[in-house]
Amino acid sequence: MTWPNLVTYLRLLLIPAVVWCYNADIEYANVWAAALFSIASLSDLLDGYLARRLNQTSEFGAFLDPVADKLLVAIALIMLVAAYPGLLLATGVIIGREILISALREWMASKGQRDAVAVAFSGKLKTTVQMIAIITLILADPFFPPMLYNGGFLLLNIAAILSIWSMLQYFRNASHVLFPKA
Repeated sequence: MTWPNLVTYLRLLLIPAVVWCYNADIEYANVWAAALFSIASLSDLLDGYLARRLNQTSEFGAFLDPVADKLLVAIALIMLVAAYPGLLLATGVIIGREILISALREWMASKGQRDAVAVAFSGKLKTTVQMIAIITLILADPFFPPMLYNGGFLLLNIAAILSIWSMLQYFRNASHVLFPKA
């Protein structure tokens, strides 16, 4: 058990806490849920930093970290679609992209070409916009100005566009393996 993996486990444990807080009948439930989601999102930076700083990288950590990230995002988006059905299209694009890229990475790794689909800037940009959008949408409720929801909606749709853009880049980088020349 390493420190980075413990931080990743914390992120996994925060997922049901976010959902519970968001749906709880407590004062400031959405603020608590947004705070927990923010902590979970930032823990991704922390586990990566600790893995490099403490030289505690592992194959298990390399597997678990993206799984925790994808679960956090997918479950938060599903939770938000239940409250705001207008988010369904962007949510479908984002979750669909995550499934496709995970499958592509697994397939490329089986071909010994993992580096061709390593995390790129476009993927990091998509993740940043997506996390800000989700936090904004979790915070949105009738007590906040409508522009909070509208801003989150806009950011989530930008994240969906960035998802498509980054997915196309990953597939282009893998095209030499996907479509070998005869």
